[in-house]
Amino acid sequence: MSIVYNELNWIWLILYICMASKTNKVSIVKPWTTGISGQLQKALVTGVPKLKRIDLEVACEDFSNVIGKSPIGTLYKGTLSSGVEIAVASVSLTLSKTWTKNLEAQFKNKIDTLSKVNHRNFVNLIGYCEEEEPFTRMLVFEYAPNGTLFEHLHVKEAEHLNWGPRLRIATGMAYCLQYMHGLDPPVALTNLSSSTVHLTDDHAAKISDLSFSRETDSSEKKPDGRKDIDIDMTQSTIPASNVYSFGVLLFEIVTGRIPYSLDNSSAENWAAHYLKWDKPMKEMVDATLASYQENQVEQVAELIKDCVDPDSEKRPRMNEVSERLREITKMSSEFVVPKLSPLWWAELEISSA
Repeated sequence: MSIVYNELNWIWLILYICMASKTNKVSIVKPWTTGISGQLQKALVTGVPKLKRIDLEVACEDFSNVIGKSPIGTLYKGTLSSGVEIAVASVSLTLSKTWTKNLEAQFKNKIDTLSKVNHRNFVNLIGYCEEEEPFTRMLVFEYAPNGTLFEHLHVKEAEHLNWGPRLRIATGMAYCLQYMHGLDPPVALTNLSSSTVHLTDDHAAKISDLSFSRETDSSEKKPDGRKDIDIDMTQSTIPASNVYSFGVLLFEIVTGRIPYSLDNSSAENWAAHYLKWDKPMKEMVDATLASYQENQVEQVAELIKDCVDPDSEKRPRMNEVSERLREITKMSSEFVVPKLSPLWWAELEISSA
C-alpha cells in the first residue's frame, strides 16, 4: 500500500514538471490554503513560510486548544482547512516586554536550524509566525497524534508497547539522528528524552526539538517530571551527547524504567552505576513484555554500554549505531517511518493559462 502511495506521488510530481515546462505558467496553491506538506513545499519554494496569526488563531480555535507546555512556551493543537492537524508552539505574551535582541536572534536561528531538517522520523517545521501587535512568536509543526514515548512506557492508561514496536521506535530514532548529524553543519539536539519522542498512529517515532535557549526557572519541570536541564550534564550540544542520550533511551525502552532521578534530573549517575553492574540486561527487561528475543536484548545491552561510555571519544557515531540496530532488528529505514502521513506528500493543484 505504501509503495503504491509513494509511486502515485512521484507520478504527480513528474506530471507537474512536465506541465510546467510546457506552459511556463504554473500556479501552486499556497501551503496554508490546502495544508500542503512542509516537505514538498520546501523542495519547491525557498525558506519556511511565514504564517498569519489570524489563520493560526482560527486553526487553534482562538488558542483555546492547549495541549501542553514546551521550552518555547504554550503548545496548541490546530487543524487546517484541509483537515491536517498541526502543533503550534507559542512564546508567552508576558515575554513581550522582556523580549531582547538576543532572544529574537535565537528565535530566528531556531527557524533556520529546523528548516534544514527534513526527515520522516522528525517532527518537521511547517512554518512560523512573527507579528508585533499583539506580540506573536510561534513555530508551527507537524502533529504526531499518539502521545509521547514516555507516556507509552510509564503511564498505565497509555497503550502498551510490545517488543517489536519498541525496536521499531528505537531504530527510527537512530536513522533520524544519523541524518541530522550528517547535515552540514551537523544538527544536534539540546534535549533528547522519551518525552521529546512523539508517536504516530502506527507507532513510528518522530523526534521533536522544541528547545529554546531562553533563561528558565531552574525549578521548571518537563512533562516527564524532570527539571529543565539537559540529560547529559557533562556535555554541550554535540552529536556525542546525543549518542549518550540515545543509549539512555535504549535502556528505558528495554527495561521500562525511568533511567534518572526525578530529584536531580541527571542520567549521569545512572550511567556510572549501569556500567558497573554485573546483572545481565535480560534480568532487567520490562516485566510487562509478554515476549522478546533474548539475543536481541543482549546485543542492545552491548550497544547501550558503548553509547554511554564516559569518554565521548569512545562512543560510536550515530551512523554506526543505526547500522548496528539495523543488524539487530533487520529493520530498514523505510520500514520504520510513518506509513501514512498527510504531511509527507502534499496535494499539487496546478492551473495553466
